[in-house]
Amino acid sequence: MDSTKTKKEQLPWELIEEVLSHVPPRSLVRFRTVCKRWNTLFNDKTFINNHTWTFRFILTTKSKIYSVSINPKIVVRELTLDIPGIQPEIKHLVDCNEFLLCCMDKGASVWNPWLNLSRWIKADVSEPSSRFRIDGIGYDTDNHNNNNNNMIAWWGIHDFASEEWKDLEVEPSQGDKEPFLLTKSGVSLNGNLFSDLLCYLPCGMNHPRDALVLRVFRGDRFSLLKQCHVTKKIEIWVTKNMISVEDGNDVVWMNFMTLSIPNFPGLVPNKYSYSQPSYFIQHKRLVMCSCDETGKPWIYVVEENKLISKVHMSSVVDPWPLHCTYFPSLVPVPGGRRKEAELHV
Repeated sequence: MDSTKTKKEQLPWELIEEVLSHVPPRSLVRFRTVCKRWNTLFNDKTFINNHTWTFRFILTTKSKIYSVSINPKIVVRELTLDIPGIQPEIKHLVDCNEFLLCCMDKGASVWNPWLNLSRWIKADVSEPSSRFRIDGIGYDTDNHNNNNNNMIAWWGIHDFASEEWKDLEVEPSQGDKEPFLLTKSGVSLNGNLFSDLLCYLPCGMNHPRDALVLRVFRGDRFSLLKQCHVTKKIEIWVTKNMISVEDGNDVVWMNFMTLSIPNFPGLVPNKYSYSQPSYFIQHKRLVMCSCDETGKPWIYVVEENKLISKVHMSSVVDPWPLHCTYFPSLVPVPGGRRKEAELHV
């Protein structure tokens, strides 16, 4: 007997990938244990980006939560955040690597919307509910965040393991340069939380309606979007090297792209709005989410100094939605103590 005939027939790997790209995300988590090759595939961002259910923006209104997929076309779907006994009216939304932080009056939810798994965090009772807001998530290390402000900063830290709040005093960094005011929230990168005044930026705001947004770039660096309100010119800057807490003040910025597109809209809707655009970079393509002056949300896709598409998300029922970028992952929401460190928000 030919021994080769006794071997089980196997599907081509490309076909296996195609089939798995249609499997619900929560099932993929269980399939990690099938074999090492499958586990490696599920950690591949290209696979997740090509997954049928992948989305890249989250929008929230008073009554609804939406995901927005971009490739191959823009698709808006409703999401559900289930919190027993709490009506999820989100007041503040923060993208933190694999998770979203959804701040509300009585606390916040740490949420993986792709897996639809969440964990509720009660608000610090020492703070008035109107002031409660969580700005990021990271691990407990000697450097909780990078504070370049000239004043001492006070942070409230929530320990996932003990469910307790504690105060943390952060000394200002030493330096002879003036940092630029950046955003209203922190930026999480590789378990480190960088505060508003992160580092010395390559450009600042010259007008109240200039857009200035810092994001994570390619997993280990930062990118900065700047739009001049007067000229509508958009600049994208990226850091040259990997970012670490120790060298946060010594980053080197490079101009990644400059876009001057006729009749391109302003990305900050009005001078009274704190809304900044959300964006991500895919190869040489820039994808942005922003509201117009009436509060209607739009998606803009730009490539090679040309506006490829401009889509109004008409299915978003309420004006002025909160929005942020989000890259789906199969990382479960942490529920207890880790061996290496304790997770904090």
